[in-house]
Amino acid sequence: MKKNLHPEYRPVVFRDKSADYAFLTRSTRASAQTIEWTDGRVYPVVDVDVSSASHPFYTGRGRVLDTAGRVERFKQRYGSK
Repeated sequence: MKKNLHPEYRPVVFRDKSADYAFLTRSTRASAQTIEWTDGRVYPVVDVDVSSASHPFYTGRGRVLDTAGRVERFKQRYGSK
C-alpha cells in the first residue's frame, strides 16, 4: 500500500443526542470533538441525526399509510366512464 493515501481507520463514538444513545465503532470519520467512553479512554465523537435508537422503522413508531383508501378514491374519480 502507498503511504499517506488512505485515511486513518480508528475507534470513533457515534452519538445520537435525540435518543441519548451512543456506540463505539471503527471509522475513518474525523472529528474535533472528543468524549470519554466507559472504558476510561478518550475517543473522537461524531453527532448523528438518526440512529437505530431514534429511527421509526427500528423503534416501531412508524406510520401506516391508508393506501387502499387512496386507490379506491382514485378509481372513483378517474375510473373508466
